[in-house]
Amino acid sequence: MSVSDAVAGARMAVGTFTVWPVRVERVDRAVAGWAMRWAPVLGGALGALIGAATAAGLWLGWSAPLSALLATGLGALATRGLHLDGLADLADGLGSGRSAERSLEVMRRSDIGPFGVLTLLVAVGAQVLALAGLAELSPRAVVVGALVAGAAGRTAATLACLRGVPSARPDGLGAFVAGTVRPPAALVCSLGLVAVCALGLFHSPGFALACAAGVVVGLVAAGLVLWHAVRRLGGITGDVLGALVETAVTTALLVMVAVASHL
Repeated sequence: MSVSDAVAGARMAVGTFTVWPVRVERVDRAVAGWAMRWAPVLGGALGALIGAATAAGLWLGWSAPLSALLATGLGALATRGLHLDGLADLADGLGSGRSAERSLEVMRRSDIGPFGVLTLLVAVGAQVLALAGLAELSPRAVVVGALVAGAAGRTAATLACLRGVPSARPDGLGAFVAGTVRPPAALVCSLGLVAVCALGLFHSPGFALACAAGVVVGLVAAGLVLWHAVRRLGGITGDVLGALVETAVTTALLVMVAVASHL
């Protein structure tokens, strides 16, 4: 393990996954592996930003749905819409029903087809309404819930880069990061995600359990999407990673709200 690799990986993660301007001086497979390890931390920070923006909207007197909608838009702006774009592209590619090669061609296009549009509408709508539901519980609940969901989403992408998961293309982000995460690093990220769920105690013990349930179901949902994408496409791409992020985030938020409302 190299400190310089870890620092370079953090810079790559920020420069790749956010709009924050960061000078990346070195990019290689070792750095890419660290970037994917830093991804859950970055996702948690972005999630906290979205949650705090939602809580700020409530403080300003806006309704919970309006606050959540604007906060979700802020989150998309902070990531250049990168993950949402990946979700739409994967939906179009898999929805085309074509061969792996043709599906990958569909995913490369800059336009968005009907499957992609519908998937975006459902995913973004579900995130907004789930955030609004958390906001109605308390400002603490929406900040913690968004933080946990953001970390879970990026952990799903990290786990997809474990060795043994191939790349669908010989080039692109997927090829660059595929297989760069070793099992010990994946275990550390997973344990860290479990620990983050304890932040739910700031609202209530029951909400901490809701966060844990959201994380588990969110990662399972992302795992199913990963399995289907690898089966259909032959491996991962940058779009697949983005789709995994949004799948885990959306599912985690929905489960948190559902569980918390029954506790």
